[in-house]
Amino acid sequence: MWDDLILIALLLGAYLYWFNGQQVKEIALKAVRAHCSNLDVQMLDEYVALNSIRLVRDQTGKMGVRRAFLFEFSSTGNERYNGACIMLGRRVKSIHMEPYRFDEEF
Repeated sequence: MWDDLILIALLLGAYLYWFNGQQVKEIALKAVRAHCSNLDVQMLDEYVALNSIRLVRDQTGKMGVRRAFLFEFSSTGNERYNGACIMLGRRVKSIHMEPYRFDEEF
């Protein structure tokens, strides 16, 4: 009896952890799309990949989950560049992009 309850609780906990992770990933994807659009570059593959996850303290000292997502983008359509979106909980902490080439149009 207790074994079944523990198993159900573990499965429920794993599902809730996965579901929360998917929601954070969607927030990161939307933020990266908007950032790329603002910089007039093309986000490639329309995908962000989880690179790392760890517990960190925020500015107020509270513990939170920090997730780093990687993505690729192109400025001219010929090259691929890497970028990273850092999430702290459900908030976008920062978006970093490699230096990239752009075509000047006058």
